[in-house]
Amino acid sequence: MRVRAAHGVRRWPAGSLPRWAVPDGGRPGAGRALGTWLVVAALAATLVALIVPVALFPGRAAGGARPVAAGAPVWDDDGAGVRDTPYGELTALDRDFVRKVRLAGLWEQPAGRLAQERGTTESVRTAGEHLVGGHTELDRRSVEAARVLDVPLPDRPTAQQQGWLDRIGAAQGSAFDRTFAELVRAAHGKVFGLVALVRDRTGNAVVRDLATRANTVVLDHISVLEDTGRSGVPHTGAPGGAPARHSDEEMK
Repeated sequence: MRVRAAHGVRRWPAGSLPRWAVPDGGRPGAGRALGTWLVVAALAATLVALIVPVALFPGRAAGGARPVAAGAPVWDDDGAGVRDTPYGELTALDRDFVRKVRLAGLWEQPAGRLAQERGTTESVRTAGEHLVGGHTELDRRSVEAARVLDVPLPDRPTAQQQGWLDRIGAAQGSAFDRTFAELVRAAHGKVFGLVALVRDRTGNAVVRDLATRANTVVLDHISVLEDTGRSGVPHTGAPGGAPARHSDEEMK
């Protein structure tokens, strides 16, 4: 080996290289030790790559199931597990959806009737008409689905829903319009996410049909509530601010 010195090139006899020219001072096995550490580091990096996604996204289940996103729709597990039916498997999510469709009608139909009677604008009264018509249909469909699938249904609103209905009933004038539109629009925004979740995941034909129709009805209700200009959400009315009108055929 030749090493350039200050005044030329110095030659070292074979087998007598200086310690600084040999990795790790020339200790036996130093090269193998370095290789081992590189392998360990690579394995550690691979392990971190596998663990970090699980830690960041705990909703991801084994078997490649989709993660549950933050803010995903909330549903109640009745603890009855999955049941086989002639129409496909019936899950806790399916049963809860059928119950929630029924619950929605138990308070939104009365709210819609109040809007028809006491709304101070045509758009509020129109929203009330759509609520009554839409939830009359969905209530009938949910009752039929529950009968076919043997799902117990509630016969009265929840305490929270009754509280909303009481607030609407106590309001007067323009305050009524605002209270009605804000509360009912907010409730529809929550259930809309649940409808989409069920429509995407259910394997039961009866529940799927209910979710498909509910999706159309709930979206219609969201639109007419926003068209009132009182829901707290910018409305999507026709040019000039006139509320978008929906045909009777849409409500069938």
